[in-house]
Amino acid sequence: MIKCSLVNTPQITFEVTDACNLNCFYCGYGSLYNDYDKRENKKLDVNKALRFLEYFVELWDSSFNKSINNLLYLSFYGGEPLLNIPFIDAIIAYTNKIKGKSRKIAYSMTTNGVLLDKYIDFLVSNDFRLLVSLDGDEFCNSYRINKNGQNSFKKVTENIERLKIRFPEYFANRVNFNAVLHNRNSVATIYDFIRKKYNKVPRIGALNDAGIRPEMKAKFLKIYQNPVDGLMRSENYGELETEMFLSSPTYHSATVFLMQYSEFKYESYNELLYGKPEKSNIYPTGTCLPFSKKVFITVNGKILPCESIGHQFALGVIKKDSIDLDFEAIAQKYNHYFSKLDAQCSVCYNSKSCMQCIFNLKDINQKKCGCDGFMNYERFQEYKTAQLRFLERHPEAYSRIMNDVIYR
Repeated sequence: MIKCSLVNTPQITFEVTDACNLNCFYCGYGSLYNDYDKRENKKLDVNKALRFLEYFVELWDSSFNKSINNLLYLSFYGGEPLLNIPFIDAIIAYTNKIKGKSRKIAYSMTTNGVLLDKYIDFLVSNDFRLLVSLDGDEFCNSYRINKNGQNSFKKVTENIERLKIRFPEYFANRVNFNAVLHNRNSVATIYDFIRKKYNKVPRIGALNDAGIRPEMKAKFLKIYQNPVDGLMRSENYGELETEMFLSSPTYHSATVFLMQYSEFKYESYNELLYGKPEKSNIYPTGTCLPFSKKVFITVNGKILPCESIGHQFALGVIKKDSIDLDFEAIAQKYNHYFSKLDAQCSVCYNSKSCMQCIFNLKDINQKKCGCDGFMNYERFQEYKTAQLRFLERHPEAYSRIMNDVIYR
C-alpha cells in the first residue's frame, strides 16, 4: 500500500534550500521550534534530487502505477526557493526529457515574494503555480521581517504589483496567497486586504502547534490565534464563510462531516447502483497513508510524507549512490504508532472524520500517549450539532459542497 501511494503520489516537494532572505518571527524553522534539522544555509544537492526522480520514474513502469496521464506537481519550498534557481532549472531540464512518459507534470512554488522581480520571466515561462506568503496589510505583515529587522511588506507588494501589471492573465490564473494567522492580524483583515487589492481569496493557516520549544511556549501562546475563533469574531463572519468556502474552517469542517457521515454521498457510479461496500477497519487517528498526498525531500535528503511534521520522523533518505526507502520498515513504524492509540481510537465517536496527524502528538514517542481530539458520545453530539447548525445557517452550502468538492 505504501509503495503504491508513492508511485501514485500527486506531489513531490523539494526543500530547495534552508537559507532564507527573511527572518520571520514565527517561522517553523525558527527559534520557537525544535523539531527540524539545523539550518546551515545549505542547498539541496541536485544530484540527490535527480537520483530520487530517476528512482521514482522507474516505478512508473511497475504494476503499481494507477495514475497514467494524471497530473504530478513538482513543488519547490524553502527557506526561500528562489535563492537556488540553478537547482530548479536543473529539475525542469530533467522533467522536460521525461514529459509524456507516464504522468503530466506541473510546477509550483511557495515564495516570500522578495525576489519575484528578478525571476518573474522565469516563473511565467515555466507556468509556475505560485503561492505567495503575505499576512495582510503592512501592520498585519510585521512579523515577516528581513535580516535587518525591516518589514518585507513594501518590497513584496511592489513585486506583486509588477507581476500583476506585466502578466495579468498569469496573475489571475496562477497566483494565490497564503497567510499566517497571529495576534497582529485577523481572518477579516487578511481577507479584506487580499480580496480588495488582488481579487483573491487567501488561504489562512494557524501557527504550527507541534514541536514548540518548552521555554518558548509562553511566546508562542502570546501570538497564537485559532482560525475558527478568529472567524467567529469577525463582524461579517457570515459573508466571510461564504466567500472563503473551503478556506473557511467552518466550511471545511462541514465538508469533512458530510463526506464521512452522509448516507447520500456515493464515491462512484457503481456504489450508486450496487450499494456501498462493507466498511473496512478504520486506521487509528486521521494520519494520511504515507506519500498518499505528497513526498517531501528535505535539504539534507531526508524523505518525509509532508513538510508539516518534524524531521525526526523521516521515513527514508537519499544517499550518495542509492535511495534508502524500506517500505516494510515504514509499515512497521506506522503500525507501532497506531498500536499506541488503537484502544482510544476504537471507542472514539469521531473516528471516521478524525483530522489528527499522529506525528503532531507531543508524546507519540513515549510508551503511552493519548489524543486530545478524542470524542466521547457527548462531545460528538456537540460536534454533530455544530455542523448541522452551520448547514441550517447556510442551506446553499450542501449543494455547493456536494457539487464543487466531492464530485469535482
